[in-house]
Amino acid sequence: MRKPVLFVLAAVFAVAVAFVTVHGFAQTDAALPTVGQVAPTFTLPSQDGSQISLDSFRGKWVVLYFYPRDMTQGCTIEAHNFQRDLSLYEAKNAVIVGVSVDGTDSHQKFCTKEGLTFRLLSDTSHAMVSSYGSLGSFGGVTIANRNTFLINPEGKIAKVWTKVNPTTTSTEVLAAIPQSTQSPMPAMSVKPPAL
Repeated sequence: MRKPVLFVLAAVFAVAVAFVTVHGFAQTDAALPTVGQVAPTFTLPSQDGSQISLDSFRGKWVVLYFYPRDMTQGCTIEAHNFQRDLSLYEAKNAVIVGVSVDGTDSHQKFCTKEGLTFRLLSDTSHAMVSSYGSLGSFGGVTIANRNTFLINPEGKIAKVWTKVNPTTTSTEVLAAIPQSTQSPMPAMSVKPPAL
C-alpha cells in the first residue's frame, strides 16, 4: 500500500516541476499597458536613494525593463547587456531604467558588484510593477516578471516585450528606437583672413 502512495506523490511532484519549468514565472497581474497608451506614471527610489519619476525623462526615449531579482543569473546577463549598450542608447536620446521589487540596498549592491551606471528603481510596494502588468510570483515569492516597455519622448508606450530573453533584450530594444531627432550643434564657419 505504501509503494503506490509514494508513486502517486512522486508523479504529482514531477508534474509540478514540469509545469514550473515549462511555464516559468506565474503572471499574477495580466493588465499590460498597450502600444499608444500613455505610460503609467511613477516616482520610485533608485539605487542611490534619489526619487526618480517618469516625468523627469520627458523628451527622451525610456527603456523601462522589469526583472525578477538582483544578482540572479538571467538578471545579471540582462543588466550587463544594457550597460554594454548604454552609449548606443544615449546616442539615440534614450535612458535605461530597470525595476524590481528588491529594495534600494539590494540595488546598490547589485550596481556596485556589476558596474551598473543606469538607474535601478525599487518598488517594494509592488504598485508600479502592478500598473505595468508585470507583477508575478515564483515559488511563492513575489517578483517582477521579465517585461520591457519602450516609452516614446511624449510619454506613450511605443512597444512592449513580454517574457523577454535576457540575452537578446538590449539588442532588440535598441533596434526599435529610431535615430535621435535632436539637431546637432551647427558647425561654426570660420572665414579665412582677408589677404
